[in-house]
Amino acid sequence: MTVEETKEFPWRYTELPDRARQAIKHFVPPDALLAERLERYADVRPRPADHDGDTEVLDGRVFTHRFVDAPGDQETVRWHYVETGTGEPVVFLHGMPDSWFMWHHQMAALSDSYRCIAVDLKGYGQSGKDRGDYSQAGAAAQLVTLLDTIGVDRFVLVTHDRGTVQGDHIAAAHPARIRHYVRGEGHLYHYHPDLAPHDELLAEAPWSGLLEDPNRFVVWAYTMIGELPVADDDMRRVIQEFSYPGITRAVPRYSMASTFRKEWIQRCSELIPRWRSPVTIIQGRDSRTQPREFFTDAAERIPHAARVEVRYVDGGHFWPLENPGQSSTVLREVLGAEQAPEH
Repeated sequence: MTVEETKEFPWRYTELPDRARQAIKHFVPPDALLAERLERYADVRPRPADHDGDTEVLDGRVFTHRFVDAPGDQETVRWHYVETGTGEPVVFLHGMPDSWFMWHHQMAALSDSYRCIAVDLKGYGQSGKDRGDYSQAGAAAQLVTLLDTIGVDRFVLVTHDRGTVQGDHIAAAHPARIRHYVRGEGHLYHYHPDLAPHDELLAEAPWSGLLEDPNRFVVWAYTMIGELPVADDDMRRVIQEFSYPGITRAVPRYSMASTFRKEWIQRCSELIPRWRSPVTIIQGRDSRTQPREFFTDAAERIPHAARVEVRYVDGGHFWPLENPGQSSTVLREVLGAEQAPEH
């Protein structure tokens, strides 16, 4: 499929490089491999809900669970976020099918210097799942209201996958508040619909039952676009965090509100030109959903950012959990590359 280039619509699908075309031939995992991994995690059961102030120790660091009510779209949104450490705020946004837990290794590694805050996006994890505005712009605005509510003004923003879509809106709408935008696993300027076969699948999920078995869906997703194995304990927790009641109905609302194609057009036409902070793009070197060839001209595509760089982590789409050590090292290097301004 090709979009004709016109003065009114200058964006065209970028043809996939041969390497990427070969990679997506294997999007659907072999039945035997999927069956093996499903059997490994068949005994995973949902975990009890947390309460405000609950703590747990991960990677030797204390993490505190927080629940906060903040204004939404003519309703109140109940947010769940987890934090550890003190210092300059770093806000982490996860992707699909994940939660705050995706970032726990990096949060622990950075907690000696930063206040690390990881939010369950609306509809995910233990955040609210009521009806309301599930457009990416609307959900992003509500997330900023949460940050206002908890007193986070200027911050570093670190995102992954579907959290990156909301991060793009936040970076555009609040450029003075973003000290550094660290953007992971999201389409930027280049896009081809063959990279997003799951877009329509997610929109139809309430009717097809795609998400009804969290164990199966999480294992399927990680097997489909992951590259390196994720530690068993981490994988079990990922499944649990995607098993809270209401997720299977709430998450598809995002896909019903828009499409990857519409997000791409809006990003190119409205959002990227408004980014002003330094931007670091971090991608899995062997990501199947965003080929590394699509980011070679990133600096040209983000013309008004203070600085643009691209970094790669060995692994696939889920690099924060596939390669947590290298991911943490890269993040620390990125965040320490410039002196944070005084407040």
